[in-house]
Amino acid sequence: MNTETLEKMKQMRLYGMYQSFRTSLESERHDQLTADEMTSLLVESEWDARHNRSIDRSTKNAHFRYKSTIEQLDYDSKRGLDKNHIHRLADGGYIRENQSLLITGPTGTGKSFLASALGYQACQQGFKVFYANTTRLMSQLKMAKADGSAIRELAKIEKQDVLILDDFGLQPFDQSGRAVLMEIIEDRHGKRSTIITSQLPVKQWYEVIGETTVADAILDRILNNAQRIELKGESLRRKLEKKKENE
Repeated sequence: MNTETLEKMKQMRLYGMYQSFRTSLESERHDQLTADEMTSLLVESEWDARHNRSIDRSTKNAHFRYKSTIEQLDYDSKRGLDKNHIHRLADGGYIRENQSLLITGPTGTGKSFLASALGYQACQQGFKVFYANTTRLMSQLKMAKADGSAIRELAKIEKQDVLILDDFGLQPFDQSGRAVLMEIIEDRHGKRSTIITSQLPVKQWYEVIGETTVADAILDRILNNAQRIELKGESLRRKLEKKKENE
């Protein structure tokens, strides 16, 4: 009977229950559990398995630049990274309140790593996250407008609980890029969270976006209710290279 039960669990794709029940049979633990305890164990195992698979899917679909976590962050005092602030962000409150997060600082200071870590943390909490290099995303969406698929692609972006726009401002926006950016920001304003990383200080974003009226409209929405992190210090990549040279 147990063999048939295990087979039916597999056919119904109850893999968490299957693994837990098989383990309990092999260890003879099932003889020590009441019916209620066994039911609770099987349901909990299935819930955990599905939750973990959901996190794996979300993480894969996010396309993070780095496989980074909050635990891997370097809180050296010279970096300007406040541990208490990061832990508050890790709770996901800014996502539930639809706040933006702006991460600025010189090249190599860990902006993308931090954004990826916060994105991964959001996936762990069940939020849908999408990471994109800003320049590449703008190019893709401009091509999507040409072949008529832009509405579908923008709708996908709008549904993400957290959108990470990495390396914002590396290239100035042209008219088409400004229009696409405006659509994205307008769709998300007050509804979803956006994390933006940039080598440029925020005051220089107006020039990068161009066309004063449009830049004002975009940045008014981005800066409203946004939290900021300004990273400082030496490039982490250079520090790592120096360390390897000295070893």
